[in-house]
Amino acid sequence: MTTVGIIGAGHIGSTLAEALSTHGYDVVISNSRGPETLAPLVERLGDRVRAATADGAAEAGEWVVVTVPLKNVTDIPTTPLAGKIVVDTNNYYWERDGRIAVLDEKRTTTTRMVQDHFAEAKVVKGFNHIPSAEILTDAAEAGAPDRRALVAASDHPEATAFLTALYDELGFDTVALEVSESWRIERDQPGYGIRLTADQLREKLAAAER
Repeated sequence: MTTVGIIGAGHIGSTLAEALSTHGYDVVISNSRGPETLAPLVERLGDRVRAATADGAAEAGEWVVVTVPLKNVTDIPTTPLAGKIVVDTNNYYWERDGRIAVLDEKRTTTTRMVQDHFAEAKVVKGFNHIPSAEILTDAAEAGAPDRRALVAASDHPEATAFLTALYDELGFDTVALEVSESWRIERDQPGYGIRLTADQLREKLAAAER
């Protein structure tokens, strides 16, 4: 079975560890405080989940989720992620991350910044506009008329296809964007944080203003 590395054990990271392990994935998860601090999470989630350092999670994962504050992304080593698909859950919160001029001035996107850091990886933005608990509660069968949709934003078609298949496995539809358009699903945009079908999400993305 596939081994997934998760770098960051906050709300999204911990919830994805639960969702993925429930679906049969082996998960190696890390945080900034050390593997021993994740013992309660690992005990709760069971044998498919183990804790490691960030380097260990990056190396162990056949694909990797990066879900740390934007200001900390550049602390993550790049070499273990070369050639791998990296799912980027990031959002820019200036209150937490400090002011970043290129984002404030709308000259780039968070996902472009992550892709630039992990230049040899295939980055795809995902799970950034859904409250973490709803990853577990909002899943629906394929074809359900009210199935929730999530964005996959990447300049790598294979990464978009990968996340599309993962979303479907976890119970969600996909709307794909290029990285240059990923600002449309960032914080404060119309589609951010609310439950939408694929058609509704496309409408909100089209209504976004930069």
